[in-house]
Amino acid sequence: MNKTDRLLAVVLELQRKEVVRAEDLATLFETSVRTIYRDIQALSEAGVPIIGAPGTGYSLMEGYFLPPISFTVLEAVSLLIGTDFIEQQFDDDYRVRAQAARSKIEAILPSSVRNETSHVLKAMRLLISDKQVTPSKEKKYLEKIRRAILDERKINFHYAKRFADSEGNHHSVRTVSPYGLVLIQGSWMLVARCDLRQDIRHFRLSRMTELINLEERFELPAHFNLREYTPPDDRNLRVRLRFNHDIVDKVRESNYHYIEYMEEHQDGLHVVLRVRHLDELLQWVLGWGAGVIVLEPESFRNRIREEAEKMLKHY
Repeated sequence: MNKTDRLLAVVLELQRKEVVRAEDLATLFETSVRTIYRDIQALSEAGVPIIGAPGTGYSLMEGYFLPPISFTVLEAVSLLIGTDFIEQQFDDDYRVRAQAARSKIEAILPSSVRNETSHVLKAMRLLISDKQVTPSKEKKYLEKIRRAILDERKINFHYAKRFADSEGNHHSVRTVSPYGLVLIQGSWMLVARCDLRQDIRHFRLSRMTELINLEERFELPAHFNLREYTPPDDRNLRVRLRFNHDIVDKVRESNYHYIEYMEEHQDGLHVVLRVRHLDELLQWVLGWGAGVIVLEPESFRNRIREEAEKMLKHY
């Protein structure tokens, strides 16, 4: 950390705490106490109103804030909750920066706003289950892919497909031009142009292995905008289910992403889903046990029956 950055960091630390000892600042910024003394003197000469009390430490004159940014309580809460989310879901590089951002935000808040913000945050909690927190391996890949996107360089990885291709293969090696990253229901998805398919494809980071960044460059198409990008809807298989009345609330609360329509009838809750492969629904439907009946298509009814018969043989 150079002197300019350290001087600003010292001011932010003084704003964040009422009193700070020179020894604590020296430890925090990994420098000597003598250097901190010189920094305090330089800040004072620059007009920063620092008050020094022998044997106690340094503090800023009440009412002095840097930089001159003003947040309302709701704005401050929004930003601090955002740093919580980034710490849990993004890679280590962003986690460290989120922590630094949190300290800076807290430092520039007037005491009245800071106290009220702290009170609000104690009454709110961003709770993410273990299944939704990005695993460490994915976070490492997230960082590598993010760098590849910024550098406009291709990446290569082994990919485990959920369903076998026409030749029965579940694994493939892909070289792609990474266009962007999307977080969907706790899972990171890469949007990229695949050299093999010569088209845009989506890849889950959880199914990648042996990812490497390549030297080969690519150019992002001028017309591509990740925020406006809408993947083609190729879910052409329609499935209709009927759920018992006693689990209707649970089905509604599941927020299953394949559900297209649901309506309650006298005989139960009718649900329509659209998928690419019927097997995508298999485990979800079986998980409802006898509480669900497949109405159509007949092929899926038969598939459920076969699985139930296989399960019965184990008992």
